[in-house]
Amino acid sequence: MRNMLLTLAFDGTAYHGWQVQANALTVQQTLQEALERVLGSRPDVTGCSRTDAGVHARMFCCGLRTESRISGSRLVHALNACLPDDIAVYGCADVPDDFHARYDCVSKEYIYTIRNSSVRDPFDYKFSYRYKHKIDERLLQNEASAFLGTHDFKSFCAAGSAVKDTVRTVRSFTVKREEDHVLFTVEADGFLYNMVRIMVGTLIGIQQGKLGQESVAGIINAKDRSKAGVTVPAKGLSLNRVCYKGILP
Repeated sequence: MRNMLLTLAFDGTAYHGWQVQANALTVQQTLQEALERVLGSRPDVTGCSRTDAGVHARMFCCGLRTESRISGSRLVHALNACLPDDIAVYGCADVPDDFHARYDCVSKEYIYTIRNSSVRDPFDYKFSYRYKHKIDERLLQNEASAFLGTHDFKSFCAAGSAVKDTVRTVRSFTVKREEDHVLFTVEADGFLYNMVRIMVGTLIGIQQGKLGQESVAGIINAKDRSKAGVTVPAKGLSLNRVCYKGILP
């Protein structure tokens, strides 16, 4: 039995997230159907993360076990011939038997994209959230520094989440402007449900004056979702990079 790691990218617009659901189309289901066509069996696929409905991935990793002897390069080619245009597999490698795509992940990096313009762009509206008022990216970069380090991020987790351990370590958080786009790039050892979207919504709340400047630390300490900002739309969020020690940098 081989243990294999697939690397893929997807436009999440048409999907209700990664994980299989009873009455909704998901990325995992679509990939499993393609694997069944190629391998003749339907292997379980373990994702590195559970992306929300409408969230995209420039890099998403998942593990599967198979007795097939198909080469990694042939599997990539065969899967891409079966998958829809909004999902693409671009890597496949054999990994150690004890490797786990989710639990062996040491960090993930997400990018949230805001189109900071009064005019929509027909070419990126599916991948960015349009905010027409001026964003001071230097102010928000300064505010975002309070997220760095190991904290209990309960205030930045969707209400009703069943997760008990809400402590995470944020390794970096940058806010950068690229012409009409403001990019919020966050790397952490893990993320809570809606965590990045609430972080960005909190920074936008500070920009709007609805939340005070230098308030992030206090919101973290409150451990109360109601103290943080809104949850910005899913379509602006992309999983950008996944890191595994000794496998993927």
